[in-house]
Amino acid sequence: MSETNKVPQIKKQVTFQAPIEKVWKAVSSQEGMAEWFMPNDFKAVEGHEFELETPFETSPCKVLTVNPPKELSFSWGNQGWVIHFLLEEVEDKTEFTLIHDGWGHPDEIMKPTDKTQQDARNTMNNGWESIVNERLRKVVEA
Repeated sequence: MSETNKVPQIKKQVTFQAPIEKVWKAVSSQEGMAEWFMPNDFKAVEGHEFELETPFETSPCKVLTVNPPKELSFSWGNQGWVIHFLLEEVEDKTEFTLIHDGWGHPDEIMKPTDKTQQDARNTMNNGWESIVNERLRKVVEA
């Protein structure tokens, strides 16, 4: 099975000039996420089902992992997407990693003519770039 035709995960890694507690609060609370991401009814409780109000639809989500202040993950929508927020304290800064995974079933290989998943991934990749590097940075470094 060729790995080259699988749609790769999105990974964004940045260092914020902010303490880990401040970044954790921004990514693990309803108010924090609404400020930089989207309106939501999130709670940092494993198994909690919540909704993200995207510009296109209301997406059902479910909290998968809560490990304060280091890790948070949730499923997003019905596409099989999983979003991971990983935080690591580095002196008085926070190294933040976002991973957006779940592009197709693990055993599914894209046909060369099927660009839908890849196009969606590229759009999301561009979106995450500005969300993490501009919007989240502005909130946690304020």
